[in-house]
Amino acid sequence: MKKRIIRPLHLSFKKMSEGRKMYLSVMSVFFAFALVFILFEDYDRSHFSPFEEPSDYHLIAFSVIVMIGLAWMLNRYARRMDQRISREQAAKENAMRRQLTNNIAHELKTPVASILGYAETLKNHPDIGKETLNQFIERTYSQATRLTALLQDISTLNRIDYAPDQLNMERIEVSHLVSDIVNETSLTLAKHRQTFRNCLQGDIIIMGNVSLLYSIFRNLIDNASNYAGDGATIELTATEQRHYWKFTFSDDGPGIGAEHLTRIFERFYRIDKGRSRSLGGTGLGLSIVKNAVTLHGGTIEAQSADPHGLRFVFTLKKSS
Repeated sequence: MKKRIIRPLHLSFKKMSEGRKMYLSVMSVFFAFALVFILFEDYDRSHFSPFEEPSDYHLIAFSVIVMIGLAWMLNRYARRMDQRISREQAAKENAMRRQLTNNIAHELKTPVASILGYAETLKNHPDIGKETLNQFIERTYSQATRLTALLQDISTLNRIDYAPDQLNMERIEVSHLVSDIVNETSLTLAKHRQTFRNCLQGDIIIMGNVSLLYSIFRNLIDNASNYAGDGATIELTATEQRHYWKFTFSDDGPGIGAEHLTRIFERFYRIDKGRSRSLGGTGLGLSIVKNAVTLHGGTIEAQSADPHGLRFVFTLKKSS
């Protein structure tokens, strides 16, 4: 019963603005101090007893007046503090939106320009040779596929950012989900002579959105398949904690520099831009991974593996 009461109070406090938290915290400390001071008369009393002197009631009145004045000043300061934080957050979000819009426009420009270029060539040269025609069709299809993947990734991030409450949550068996993804990517892994070690046990249950959980593991596998290099070994393990599962996804490829580890989850961040685009990457895969992990109550971190390679350590909340 006690936990049922404390937990909603804790969640309500977490949802408050920073100014309101400060206001309630300071007022609570002052109220507790004033209460002790009044009841024990400057700590001279060893126990509570009725007030005997008029000065005791004057002390109460003075404390109430001070508390009202303090509450008024703190309330004004708290509101100004919240307004300043809101303005700063709005400015930061606007800057991020502008940067994201510019990045999206830049990423869309390449495949769209390629498709238009090939289409214009075919339109103006109807008698083009069959071999060249097939080559142009294949390239157009490749760029259209990349454009579709980019739009799908943008749509996924928008769902996570703006409509997380509308996502359907259900009990998901992660081991089965990963097995399906490994089967789907087996041809690509075989093409690069890569080995995938699925070391997950069979009772990993997560309460989550199946589409986003799929995106987490699919993007990690695709990322390792594209960048770990031929002959690499990719491994996925999990350990059970009290309230969550801790996953480790690693490969023994060349890895990346330490300066990139904290930035690879940024949208459209690429270590090697030319190579990423040539492999069909959208630059959003790892950003989707991080946002999906966060949505499921977890955290994720990229680390350099020993002696070389890349490791992702992330957590997902257990199904209650």
